[in-house]
Amino acid sequence: MRKLMAVALLTILAGCASSVEQLAKAGDWYQVGYQDGVSGNTERSFSDLAKLGEANQADYTQGYLTGVEEYCNPNFAYQIGLSGQYYEGVCEGTEDAQKFRMEWQRGWNDQQNSY
Repeated sequence: MRKLMAVALLTILAGCASSVEQLAKAGDWYQVGYQDGVSGNTERSFSDLAKLGEANQADYTQGYLTGVEEYCNPNFAYQIGLSGQYYEGVCEGTEDAQKFRMEWQRGWNDQQNSY
């Protein structure tokens, strides 16, 4: 389990190596979407994407869905909550949505009670 967590963390950190602005400037809309999804952020609107440049909505959406699929793993939800990251509801409608929310809430509560 520790190895899996380490690999997941490295994957997330590697994905964050470039800023969203740099990725948009390079036209890598898949990675912009992936970073938003794997970070648990809500999907950007087309107008928000257009503020970053000439957006490719299809690539962004494909990357976003891939990122959300990774983010919504209930095996990591407790750690996400424990880290203090607010859950924006992006996992609703997924197969493990209820388990994810329960594990995230447990981590969130433990984080809140540690102060």
